[in-house]
Amino acid sequence: IMLLTDPEIESSLLISSDEGATYQKYRLNFYIQSLLFHPKQEDWILAYSQDQKLYSSAEFGRRWQLIQEGVVPNRFYWSVMGSNKEPDLVHLEARTVDGHSHYLTCRMQNCTEANRNQPFPGYIDPDSLIVQDHYVFVQLTSGGRPHYYVSYRRNAFAQMKLPKYALPKDMHVISTDENQVFAAVQEWNQNDTYNLYISDTRGVYFTLALENVQSSRGPEGNIMIDLYEVAGIKGMFLANKKIDNQVKTFITYNKGRDWRLLQAPDTDLRGDPVHCLLPYCSLHLHLKVSENPYTSGIIASKDTAPSIIVASGNIGSELSDTDISMFVSSDAGNTWRQIFEEEHSVLYLDQGGVLVAMKHTSLPIRHLWLSFDEGRSWSKYSFTSIPLFVDGVLGEPGEETLIMTVFGHFSHRSEWQLVKVDYKSIFDRRCAEEDYRPWQLHSQGEACIMGAKRIYKKRKSERKCMQGKYAGAMESEPCVCTEADFDCDYGYERHSNGQCLPAFWFNPSSLSKDCSLGQSYLNSTGYRKVVSNNCTDGVREQYTAKPQKCPGKAPRGLRIVTADGKLTAEQGHNVTLMVQLEEGDVQRTLIQVDFGDGIAVSYVNLSSMEDGIKHVYQNVGIFRVTVQVDNSLGSDSAVLYLHVTCPLEHVHLSLPFVTTKNKEVNATAVLWPSQVGTLTYVWWYGNNTEPLITLEGSISFRFTSEGMNTITVQVSAGNAILQDTKTIAVYEEFRSLRLSFSPNLDDYNPDIPEWRRDIGRVIKKSLVEATGVPGQHILVAVLPGLPTTAELFVLPYQDPAGENKRSTDDLEQISELLIHTLNQNSVHFELKPGVRVLVHAAHLTAAPLVDLTPTHSGSAMLMLLSVVFVGLAVFVIYKFKRKIPGINVYAQMQNEKEQEMISPVSHSESRPSVPQTELRRPGQLIDEKVESQLIGRYRSTLQSL
Repeated sequence: IMLLTDPEIESSLLISSDEGATYQKYRLNFYIQSLLFHPKQEDWILAYSQDQKLYSSAEFGRRWQLIQEGVVPNRFYWSVMGSNKEPDLVHLEARTVDGHSHYLTCRMQNCTEANRNQPFPGYIDPDSLIVQDHYVFVQLTSGGRPHYYVSYRRNAFAQMKLPKYALPKDMHVISTDENQVFAAVQEWNQNDTYNLYISDTRGVYFTLALENVQSSRGPEGNIMIDLYEVAGIKGMFLANKKIDNQVKTFITYNKGRDWRLLQAPDTDLRGDPVHCLLPYCSLHLHLKVSENPYTSGIIASKDTAPSIIVASGNIGSELSDTDISMFVSSDAGNTWRQIFEEEHSVLYLDQGGVLVAMKHTSLPIRHLWLSFDEGRSWSKYSFTSIPLFVDGVLGEPGEETLIMTVFGHFSHRSEWQLVKVDYKSIFDRRCAEEDYRPWQLHSQGEACIMGAKRIYKKRKSERKCMQGKYAGAMESEPCVCTEADFDCDYGYERHSNGQCLPAFWFNPSSLSKDCSLGQSYLNSTGYRKVVSNNCTDGVREQYTAKPQKCPGKAPRGLRIVTADGKLTAEQGHNVTLMVQLEEGDVQRTLIQVDFGDGIAVSYVNLSSMEDGIKHVYQNVGIFRVTVQVDNSLGSDSAVLYLHVTCPLEHVHLSLPFVTTKNKEVNATAVLWPSQVGTLTYVWWYGNNTEPLITLEGSISFRFTSEGMNTITVQVSAGNAILQDTKTIAVYEEFRSLRLSFSPNLDDYNPDIPEWRRDIGRVIKKSLVEATGVPGQHILVAVLPGLPTTAELFVLPYQDPAGENKRSTDDLEQISELLIHTLNQNSVHFELKPGVRVLVHAAHLTAAPLVDLTPTHSGSAMLMLLSVVFVGLAVFVIYKFKRKIPGINVYAQMQNEKEQEMISPVSHSESRPSVPQTELRRPGQLIDEKVESQLIGRYRSTLQSL
């Protein structure tokens, strides 16, 4: 006996080896959430901790060893005898740090990283591993669709094949009995129903068994399918099918080959006749099984009582949640009797020789009901002197048990009470051979069930004796095979005339696509015998698939795809290409693959390419991958355009800090690395709600309103999207001034955008403190490159109402105050302790601030024309003293593109010198001193020419 302590108090195990007489405590360094005992070795246990670690013990919990961290809850399994050679093998689903899941196997006492195996290559969908009998199931979603894979007897995984257009959204494995998979699949057009499918022996090819089975959600959100497998009779199922918004109960005896409605009882509990005519009226049952091991479900059957089924339900045209009664069948669902008018829990004792019923009620009870004749008559017994609120009933384990335990409480404040009921005293003898009679399993009189006649022995209803050990089936005799023993094969559908004909999407000749000339394959007749059907002779030979020689075929239906179904690959990494051929001789075929990058390979047959073709692209781009297949009967070709990319690591948006209203602005997205393959740029600017999408990394635009505007660019490269946002100030008038710094600032300049933003903020703060000018008027932008320079902008601050608080004259006064303060060396900041940086106004010049773009030296004629143009301009200025809008002081930085990387630029690099400008008002007249300077330059130029 093992007891777990309350984890809120301590984490320990109490273990008894003498039936609970004494206990020994073993402390644990983890908190147990669940235990899984080995099906054969009683001392082997798996323990799952609250922090998602899996431990193993080979000493019944006395000593533990860590197997794996990050294990998915309830996704760990012991090995299955007959499928795994090692009985201590553990199957588990483990989660990686980035949230992906792997399917792993290892030995319980030797689960080091070197000894772990990964039977399914790559990732699987989280919470999808199922290990059941001889089968292992995993799920993998790609292209937005889930794909299901199965391994039979631990062989290589194969993709499960449903009808072509089933397009499943969800799948639940219902049963894996007798080497066959019974699965419930929710297809693309279903919401609250599932279709039942049944597989071949390997669990790969599935055919439809029943459509539109009702489903619901359990109390914890889990999906519950209204399907019940009757215990004791293989191939017998009950299902609730939805037909025209009505739910009806159907029964099958041959694993879904045929279904029929349930015949309602002839009389009710009082003996009055029940008028219920098929198919308009029938018996409908609730098929939900209790998840609580201490309470029976609303339907029950037992392996040792193969003919007895007890369930709650109703009679009528459909299943209802009202007027529920209890029904029993003692002949495996052929006929039914009503036993109670209210719901009861029913427990099987003495191999079904005794049925115990206890009423479902929230009130305390003291009586229960017993039946010794399979529910035909019931006797009332008192099991407690004080009425008990019943919480649950538990039958003792063992084949010959006649003991049950009822637990509950006398009042809501009292503790649990256990009432042990022993029925041995009811019987005065054990059953003898003459107390039994033969009973033949049948379906509405048809004795051949799953290809055999099965005769069981049942205790005569009038004999009140203790059965003891159950003897099982008395005898079994095979039947002659008929069409009813065969289901439609994969790709075939049963029509109204009963024939199995190919579905519209299925090409029967495709069965030979994987075979070569000179070999043979099994050519389906459209039928396959129901798995575990034991019929012989008859039409078996006629309906069984026949070996047939592989025909010689020209290649047809050639495709080349990537292993993961994507059209992208990463530079410098392996990409696996798969060549698929619908038809053709796969052995005597020449395959040539050209990767499009100057490399090509050849293969002599398709079988040598089963694992795919691996290739590494060294360059970024779009490559045309071609494959050519030739054999003696013909050829075929296919093309794949593969986008090879490099991961995009960083994007930086480069644009001016300030611009003039209605003036064209250029914005550029600078990438690192610069070559990453095909890109898409998505731009948002101004108040636009719709983005601008381009394939180029630069755009031009204008702002028509003043103020601060944001520009955002998103760069899409494959699955990655990176974004950068910048702010630009837009005004009709502003002033600018180039700033310089004491040389010690260059020693600490890493030349990255983050550093420049922080230094700009510090400079602005120093200017505000030194001059008292409000911060709304000042914008400081530190420029890339060395020596370190910055641009100071004086902006016209606007209030929320849009009215200018400062006039043009005010901007002039602010500009003069800033220049005066800078010239007095009054602006400085502490870069770090002991390092003071002075901020200066750079040398002033009459030229506006522009980008210097290198130009080619032209001919003498072009130079002369330039000089004449300058002379003409000076003459006009001198003659008319007109305003020249071109000589304005704007921050013309739209062409200044920060071609920079993430890493700091070397201090040896220098930035081209740019003429400095003084703070000027747009449209200001040039004074006479400047005019004379310009005229002097013009005269000296003419003399030199």
